[in-house]
Amino acid sequence: MPIITFLARLCKINLSVLIFLWSIVVSAQLAPLSPKATVSVLTCATGNESYSLFGHTAVRITDPEQLLDVVYNYGAFDFSTPNFVAKFAKGDLQYFVVADSFSEFIGRYQYEGRSVYEQKLRLSLPLKQQLFDQLNKTLQSEERFYTYKFIDRNCTTMVVDLLNETIGTKAITKKDATEKTYREVLFPYFKNHFYEQLGTSSIFGTKVDQKATTLFLPFDLLESLKITKYKNEPLSEPVVSLLTVAPTTPHSWWNNAYTYGAFLLLLVFWKKRSVGLLFLTVMGILGLFFLFMGWYSLHAELANNYNVLLFNPTLLVLVFFVLQKNSKAIKWLSYVNWGCFLLYTIVLINKAPFWFLLPLIGVTSFIVYRINKENR
Repeated sequence: MPIITFLARLCKINLSVLIFLWSIVVSAQLAPLSPKATVSVLTCATGNESYSLFGHTAVRITDPEQLLDVVYNYGAFDFSTPNFVAKFAKGDLQYFVVADSFSEFIGRYQYEGRSVYEQKLRLSLPLKQQLFDQLNKTLQSEERFYTYKFIDRNCTTMVVDLLNETIGTKAITKKDATEKTYREVLFPYFKNHFYEQLGTSSIFGTKVDQKATTLFLPFDLLESLKITKYKNEPLSEPVVSLLTVAPTTPHSWWNNAYTYGAFLLLLVFWKKRSVGLLFLTVMGILGLFFLFMGWYSLHAELANNYNVLLFNPTLLVLVFFVLQKNSKAIKWLSYVNWGCFLLYTIVLINKAPFWFLLPLIGVTSFIVYRINKENR
């Protein structure tokens, strides 16, 4: 836990207020950077928690003559924010930049068992000073807050924008794999996290099927910096490992494809009608949730979600008519849903999660068929 967060809880002071006061005190004591100062980009490895699946990016500034070694981190948010969950879901939760000592920063990642890599930037002293001044100015103003967006504004994009603004040109851009979609780029990050992979594949809409041209992932930035040139010279020095930790593969008895397959087989062989109706009800409710989030949320990734063709709200209507024993309505709603499932399969066929979702398409179609057959 960062020392600022600890002090905020100890003194019962709002975290953002304490950060603001802390930054004023620190910046007032800082002298201009010396020629020995360095600026570097830190890339932190992925973790096994949901918040750490994509890694992290931060900026480090050191100056041995001032005994300065500080890390600026754009990935902070305050759990005490009123209506935190609603704001996070809607997409207007305010993230902000914080400054930690390097020892604190590296200690956290050592505790979490995540490697940290450093790329020192070949910047002139005036540009280093400009960057340093801008970071401290941001800490002391409302600029320290920004509205988080999963692809367009996060800890990596904020650093990219800051560096490009400092050097006065958009030299740092995504330079590889731009022919892939965001969905294809993100999919491997969920390896060994089966239900997170399945869930995000289901809740994301059409935006993640666009070409991945935005530099928004930490390790994409690391690779981009390796080949970025500024004034015909490499912008960064070779990557240095500050903390090397062997990645661990999470083991879960339930979070895997086996339980997913077992659940679907159970639905197929458990012929009790109430089980099938409960399953279709859950699928329909999820579809309503996806539609609501696409309308309510400011996260562009959730809009225009064609997964509602499978998680279809009309399944709730089908369940209603089954309970009403309306055979004609059951028949026509079955045809409607089969048509939606077929269209969904065609839409999904060339996308990364196709083989994950194909069994669910098949089982849902089969349960609709079985209910339709029972009510003829």
